[in-house]
Amino acid sequence: MKKFNLNFGALCGMALFVSAVMSLSSCSIDPEEVLNPSNPVSVRYAPVRVQVSDFSMSMEDILEPPTRATSPATYKNVGAITLAFYDSDGILVCDTTQIKSIPTTFETFGDFSLLVPMGDYTMVVVARDSVENDVFTLTSPTVAAFTSEKVRETFCHTQAVSITSTAALDLSVTLTRSVSQLSVTSTDPRPNGVDRIRTTFAAGSKSFNPSTGLAIDNTGFSVYSSPSASVGNTVGYKNFVFLASDEQTMTITLEVLDEDDNVLIAKEIPDVSLKRNRRTILRGPLFTPSASVASFVLETTWLSEHTVDFN
Repeated sequence: MKKFNLNFGALCGMALFVSAVMSLSSCSIDPEEVLNPSNPVSVRYAPVRVQVSDFSMSMEDILEPPTRATSPATYKNVGAITLAFYDSDGILVCDTTQIKSIPTTFETFGDFSLLVPMGDYTMVVVARDSVENDVFTLTSPTVAAFTSEKVRETFCHTQAVSITSTAALDLSVTLTRSVSQLSVTSTDPRPNGVDRIRTTFAAGSKSFNPSTGLAIDNTGFSVYSSPSASVGNTVGYKNFVFLASDEQTMTITLEVLDEDDNVLIAKEIPDVSLKRNRRTILRGPLFTPSASVASFVLETTWLSEHTVDFN
């Protein structure tokens, strides 16, 4: 299972303290309150530095060692990290997001420096893949969603945090992968006239609860994939889904479409077993009509590939 380890270190010195105040726009801090903490009517803040230093990563290639440590900057499937603090009423107090492709949003990807007022909070951290035009929303410690078409590889963690003094905070947390991956591989070549493929999950969701990593609803959704393989070559693509339980069985429908979205070939595959942090591979003649498909059984980890054939 992939995990992210986050370490929270201290900010030292008044210069860093004031710098953090000036850089944190989402917390609406009054500099007079921060610089005069003895004022009895002022709100008192603690400096918090969040550093995503490294994480242990399961290898997708089963021939490689099972885990390794790497930094968020070098892991290609994490392009954005969101950090948020919610008070006991579920009201957002502070939040910030770093986008790897926009270096002006950070000095070092994975390092956060901010001030948080004293109090009791739920801290939420979500790391995810990020592609242009993706829309991701974090509404509360229990509600988050990809409101654009595709779910991306996602890791999350929530934790209670109590700030009782203005001393710098030092914490350590672990993020775990909250999605299941479905990979589709054709055994027959792509013919002329195929524009894209529609994959429909009969269950699961694009929204999830960061506190549990599970789907908020179980209504399913469809996603479109445009194969990069040229005519005459086999096709492979992958999609992600949030499950309503740690392991879930559902029907997967694959539809081959032309440029006008007319269905050329349809494959309905029942009883596909999916599991969080694991990958199911569907392999078969995607572009060839067939009267039957095989059922699916999956007992594997993310780092290994268990292939199930369909006809």
